[in-house]
Amino acid sequence: MVMTPVLLAGGSGTRLWPVSRKSFPKQFAPLIGDETLFQASARRLSGPRYAAPIVMTNADFRFIVAEQLTSMGIDPAGILIEPSGRNTAPAILAAALTVAQTDPDGLLLVAPSDHVVPDAEAFGRAVDLGEPAARSGRIVTFGITPTRPETGYGYMEAEECAEGPVALKRFVEKPDLAKAEAMIAQGNFLWNAGIFLFSARTMIEAFRTHAPEFLDPVQAALDEARHDLGFLRLAPAPWDSLPDLSIDYAVLEKADNLSVVRFSGHWSDLGGWDAIWREAQDGAPAPEGAVTDERSTAIDCRNVLLRSQNEGIEVVGIGLEDVMVVATSDAVLVAGMDRAQEVRKAVSALKSKGARQAETFLRDHRPWGWFETLALADRFQVKRIVVNPGAALSLQSHFHRSEHWIVVSGTAKVTVDDVVTLVTENQSIYVPLGAVHRMENPGKVPMVLIEVQTGAYLGEDDIVRYEDVYSRN
Repeated sequence: MVMTPVLLAGGSGTRLWPVSRKSFPKQFAPLIGDETLFQASARRLSGPRYAAPIVMTNADFRFIVAEQLTSMGIDPAGILIEPSGRNTAPAILAAALTVAQTDPDGLLLVAPSDHVVPDAEAFGRAVDLGEPAARSGRIVTFGITPTRPETGYGYMEAEECAEGPVALKRFVEKPDLAKAEAMIAQGNFLWNAGIFLFSARTMIEAFRTHAPEFLDPVQAALDEARHDLGFLRLAPAPWDSLPDLSIDYAVLEKADNLSVVRFSGHWSDLGGWDAIWREAQDGAPAPEGAVTDERSTAIDCRNVLLRSQNEGIEVVGIGLEDVMVVATSDAVLVAGMDRAQEVRKAVSALKSKGARQAETFLRDHRPWGWFETLALADRFQVKRIVVNPGAALSLQSHFHRSEHWIVVSGTAKVTVDDVVTLVTENQSIYVPLGAVHRMENPGKVPMVLIEVQTGAYLGEDDIVRYEDVYSRN
């Protein structure tokens, strides 16, 4: 019997700033290889062992999730939209209640969507080991065999050093270095991967016993949920009343039916740029530990990570040691390699000073494509807009700005009030302030245009939507 994967895809990944930000976090970026971490996770949990996945995410990422799954040919069993972030406990319970509607004894395999596990078949064999225990009413966790005394991970103490499943004695918070070294020497401590296997019935009963305050609000959020295109929006009122707790704190640390399966294959949660540096050297160490990409150059450097996410920016390091430098189009991170876990402090510092770079990119992904700001000043803004084939922006108007559109590739179907015009490459059209307008791509290739906005206020919230195929409020 197959099991249902549950992919948790709502995190923000602040330790990988500036590439990962609240508006477009690390799970949706191709940090390792050509696939995104989310796509790699979905592919790893597909095949004969697994049913179609359930994805737990938020409204901002729903179209990104759908698009990335569609490009892989994966049709999810459901994409559930959390109204607000409440950590993993409510999300996992919502998935268990969803599966229980059709099969109370159905198995769920819950996994974060931002981990690296290159050997999917080896991981699948670990899942096979845990399946009988999960079917017998155990909550099975998966622990990673430590390869170093890592202080950035939580640990689990297994009853014995066997492969598993064996009884799980306790969880251990992120330790200091001395404690991490002692636990690794003992041999029965594993990294907590945050991956769990259980039946819907078992997890619901665990909440009923250890965290009953979650049951009614989560069930109400499901009962009052509304379908929105291909998504299921959980009801906000009951959901927002829930505690913000992880599944570990809410249930697992109180339960007595826990087992752990040891996984000794390669695994990383990519929890910082030091992890990216290690991944880049896996199997092929860089000379002197100097990891670079095609837009970076290291001269007489040791143990460095130099990375440029922008085609127009070259990063050059000379005589550096134990340093990471990551450049995007609007921000540059420079830090000691041993301070990788503190990168989130940069996000907090930027937020406190009101810097846009703390959470958003110049490029903004939308269900119809994306746009990026090329120039911004008082009373004008210039954008590049890319509209996917067959996609359309909402029918809208603005109170404070007019717009001038110049098509540079493809064909745009433009509505301005009652006039519909086809605008082709090297042609332009003007949208006066207050005009009701829409832009569509009727072609089979992406349409690219340059937009020049002028007006007293240029914020993205100056939009009145009259009609939208993506049901955005």
